[in-house]
Amino acid sequence: MEHPGDPFEILKNIPLIPLRDLVVFPSTLVPFIIGRTSSIQALDKSADTDKLVFLAAQMDPSLDNPAPKDIYSFGVTAKVIRTVPMDDKNVKVIVEGKKRARVLEYASLHPYYQVLAKEIKVPEDAGKEVQDELKKVLGLFEAYLKLNQNANFQSIIPALRDHTPDRIADIISSHIYVPLEEKQNLLETVNSLERIRRLNFLLDNEIIRIQAGLRRKDGKLPPAGRKAVPGQGQGVFQPGGQPGSRKDEQANEIEELKKKIAAAKMPSDAQEKALKEVERLESMPPMSAEATVCRNYLDWLLGLPWNKKSREKRDLKDAQRILDEDHHGLEKVKERILEYLSIRQLVKNPKGVILGLIGPPGVGKSSLAKSIARATGRKFVRLSLGGVRDEAEIRGHRRTYIGAYPGRIIQMIKRGGTKNPVFLLDEVDKMSVDFRGDPAAALMEVLDPEQNSTFLDHYIDTDYDLSQVMFIVTANMLEPIPRPLIDRMEIIRLPGYTEDEKLQIAKKFLWPKQLKAHGLAARNLEISDTGLVRLINEYTREAGVRNLEREITTICRKVVKKVVTKGKDAKERVSVKNLEAFLGVPKYRRTAVDKEDEVGVAIGMAWTEFGGELLTFEATKVHGKGNFVITGQLGEVMQESARAAFSYVRAKIFELNVAKDVTKDFDIHIHVPEGATPKEGPSAGITIAIAILSLLTEIPVSKKVAMSGEITLRGKVLPVGGIKEKLLAAHREGVREAILPFDNKPDLKDLPKNIGADMTIHLVETMDDVFKIVLTRELPPAMAGKKASEPPPAAPSGKDGEATAKEPTLTH
Repeated sequence: MEHPGDPFEILKNIPLIPLRDLVVFPSTLVPFIIGRTSSIQALDKSADTDKLVFLAAQMDPSLDNPAPKDIYSFGVTAKVIRTVPMDDKNVKVIVEGKKRARVLEYASLHPYYQVLAKEIKVPEDAGKEVQDELKKVLGLFEAYLKLNQNANFQSIIPALRDHTPDRIADIISSHIYVPLEEKQNLLETVNSLERIRRLNFLLDNEIIRIQAGLRRKDGKLPPAGRKAVPGQGQGVFQPGGQPGSRKDEQANEIEELKKKIAAAKMPSDAQEKALKEVERLESMPPMSAEATVCRNYLDWLLGLPWNKKSREKRDLKDAQRILDEDHHGLEKVKERILEYLSIRQLVKNPKGVILGLIGPPGVGKSSLAKSIARATGRKFVRLSLGGVRDEAEIRGHRRTYIGAYPGRIIQMIKRGGTKNPVFLLDEVDKMSVDFRGDPAAALMEVLDPEQNSTFLDHYIDTDYDLSQVMFIVTANMLEPIPRPLIDRMEIIRLPGYTEDEKLQIAKKFLWPKQLKAHGLAARNLEISDTGLVRLINEYTREAGVRNLEREITTICRKVVKKVVTKGKDAKERVSVKNLEAFLGVPKYRRTAVDKEDEVGVAIGMAWTEFGGELLTFEATKVHGKGNFVITGQLGEVMQESARAAFSYVRAKIFELNVAKDVTKDFDIHIHVPEGATPKEGPSAGITIAIAILSLLTEIPVSKKVAMSGEITLRGKVLPVGGIKEKLLAAHREGVREAILPFDNKPDLKDLPKNIGADMTIHLVETMDDVFKIVLTRELPPAMAGKKASEPPPAAPSGKDGEATAKEPTLTH
């Protein structure tokens, strides 16, 4: 049948999504869930059509794969506003109805429906008769909403008054609960006046039906009731609800929800909210948008593990075995986990643990969290916080927002299925802040054992107990994390691995793992220890072992090709000599310690989020006006440290009566190579001072010594951080002498024994001490701060000066 209205626009190859028990009207925002593969493919195709889809109801909701003849030809064009994956099969979609349209023909049936559709232009009619009928509709609709206990009627009614009669009729049509056939009839009624009259009739009968139902519920109407309410015509509901099947379905759903709520054993507050929501759902039209919101909320409440726990393992020997199987070293972390398990044996309900694992990439922070879950017998969930900048990501959105969902904390707890999982909060230092709030502030409640027993998610809107969750937080750097958040964690630092540790990890873990992953047997591929050492030193430069594993993967891939070609008995042995055949030219070479000593060049030790590094500081002078230039992408703190070092050196050369005119007639330029890499921190102060003093006195600096320390204007050397990582980097690059502030001596206790035995560490308090160690020639007597004949101070006796094979050689 041809409908009135002129053609508005012909749409070609627009994807069609058939809907069950749902009619979408123009000017309305509607959420629904799709699960059919063809519907999801049609949704994906909408990206090619400006997110435009054709929505039409299917005549029989029970059909899983409706044919074109089973779908109404009259529907709406709609724009996809948002899609949210629910699980592996279902997708929640929010669409905005645009215009009425009718299918002219099906252009494609596989793998999803594409149609040729004609949009219908609705004639505008705002005459007096339409306005009079519209006033009646608005009054009846307000009464209808109140009788249905719809909490949003106060916001819906004022919004209706701002629209045209046609749009008002469409919005009201989408909010009333009538049979699918009636809604489809309203959609296909293009004339506004006819549609508004039909709405008046339907609303009037609905109000009578609801009032009759309420009277019967109060005992004022006999259970049999009347068969029909006066004024109702054919196809209008009888008192007591919808046609039998749909009414029974809703009653069954409500009863099932109540049983689930009772079985969930929620806290009293959560149970009260759930039952109240069920009451609201019972009074709503089942297919209304508000009912969908209610169901989603109840699904989340019922899906949370309110009382379900993992049975925890408390066998210390078994836990130690699991931790040792998965990780080499990391003794401090393992010891802390075993301590926790010991407490669990004596205390029934101890407070949750919040561990902060801080270390460079690739040292095993995330994998350690998985091992802890395995050792304790708990479920493991992981939440990556990198790039999170919205507080609602942690706390959730309030349900007043369209498409609202709980925060990521509650989502992960639900996914874990227990209330006591090991919860990994990964890359917490990568969070940022914008106008939507500070997610780090929201995490403070999560990570506070005194508060997280009553964690409140905005969506769930009831307290959830996180006190039994074992939180493990990882970060590369401690500095970006807010101080109050750090105070809530027990910080455990994971430094970079030594060469020997990397060798053991590669032999025991990485090599067997990659052989198995590539389907190789041990006989197919072998590697010598010397080959692994060369691989570690010349093909990787990192604190962890991530790149090392990547290079091993490269070797395995090349051997797999030979095994496939030559058969399973093919053998390869990787050694120092043939390593380049597998990996190509070495990527890294030691350059810092192989060159001769130079004037104006000093070696500094730096600490970055990727571990320790050696940096070369170069100083030169050019004709100028005494300016001081710094390049190499240095951060603000490092630039200030460089200026302080320059000021100290200027004062020193005036004191020693050396090169006074240089600072007037020349510009001093400090450069740190690898200019593309940002550098920050105050620990380069003594290195910059040495480079400048060497330049002005023309005394070379020893390349065998690396240094780190903050400088003051009076030449004092102050302590710095990252000592272990810096010394590991120096040892990795072949440096065997280092200069450190005296106040950093306690940090040397954590140094690996093999590193301590190989290195001589000079502990200094002033720059005069540094000059004596690092300059290859002594300052002339006239320039020295002390007499040339004065002997250097002896190393302190007792424990401070003691050096054994297990400790670094210390001088002071």
